[in-house]
Amino acid sequence: MEAINRFKELFLEVWSQGVFGLNASDIIVGIIIFLIFYVLRRLFARFVISKLSKIVNKTSNKIDNTVVEVIEGPLKFLPIVLGFFIATSYIELSLEVQNFVDLLNRTLITIFIFWLLHQLVIPFSYIIKNFEDKISKPLVNWTLKGLEIIIIVLGIVAVLELWGIKVGPVIAGLGLFGVAVALGAQDLFKNLISGIMILMEKRFTIGDVILVSNEVEGVVEQIGFRSTLVRRFDSTPVMIPNYKFAEQSVTNYSRRHHRRIRWLIGFEYKITIDQLKKIRDSITKLIEDNEDFAKNENSSFFIRIDSFSDSSIDMLVQAFTVTNDWSEFLRIKEELAVSIKEIVESNDAGFAFPSQSLYVESYPNERPEIFNPKTTQ
Repeated sequence: MEAINRFKELFLEVWSQGVFGLNASDIIVGIIIFLIFYVLRRLFARFVISKLSKIVNKTSNKIDNTVVEVIEGPLKFLPIVLGFFIATSYIELSLEVQNFVDLLNRTLITIFIFWLLHQLVIPFSYIIKNFEDKISKPLVNWTLKGLEIIIIVLGIVAVLELWGIKVGPVIAGLGLFGVAVALGAQDLFKNLISGIMILMEKRFTIGDVILVSNEVEGVVEQIGFRSTLVRRFDSTPVMIPNYKFAEQSVTNYSRRHHRRIRWLIGFEYKITIDQLKKIRDSITKLIEDNEDFAKNENSSFFIRIDSFSDSSIDMLVQAFTVTNDWSEFLRIKEELAVSIKEIVESNDAGFAFPSQSLYVESYPNERPEIFNPKTTQ
């Protein structure tokens, strides 16, 4: 019995003193309080979000709906912050332990605030995207990503400052290292600056078909900080360093207002003047009556007798389509070609092809014969 009594006294002593001089019952109560808040965090988040959703659904603004959606994560974290604060406030702590716990509480609150700010960048993007007409879409995306990075960095700096880690001297110490890195990373900064100029000047954007002299021709898929991804028409991806766009000329085919059709149509020399004029007038009327072709001072069309070639009389047919789409352009071009052939055949005329006349000298008292072997392309 004496051993049992001693064990009982020892147990009660440990129970009363606990850990770091804390009563074990207080520790258990504090843990229970924290666990209650931890378990109820999802119910709390769903309750708050459901209430907020009923409010924002009454408005026609999509920004407030997005705000409610993105704050679900921070709202689940908030009960943990509250639970830890209430649990530690219930327990009587020594001065040193209390200072440590206060740092933990401040750290959790700081994390919650910067996490919330980071999530609010998403609804803020709806506001800044209204400026896509004035600045390019990739630049808007760069701005949003940069804002997210800034918030994360500021959050880390704030937490480090709470724990007595001075970031200023560390950054100053890294200054010399940064200078050394900058000297060895001149191409990186050159590409970065060129990328920003591309976005600011709107030379091209994602989806444009471009030609970079002596480099590549294809569709722009991605504009990055260092390079731009251009996919060639054979589906091969090509990464172009951004500084190339400052040194090479860039042709942006997607910025064209029209696509040009230009043919030299050759007719046989036996064609008459009346046939030539009828064909010319018919093609002219065809294009005038067709709404697929542009008709303005900057995109006029020409149907004229152009030149006398070795084997043909050439007629120039030049016109501009109203569309810039490649597939639609091919359709219009095909229909024009078929119509021109129909016009030529209806006027009993024929298309010329390369030919040669071979003259053979005759023997005495014999008439010269002329051979006209003809070949087609």
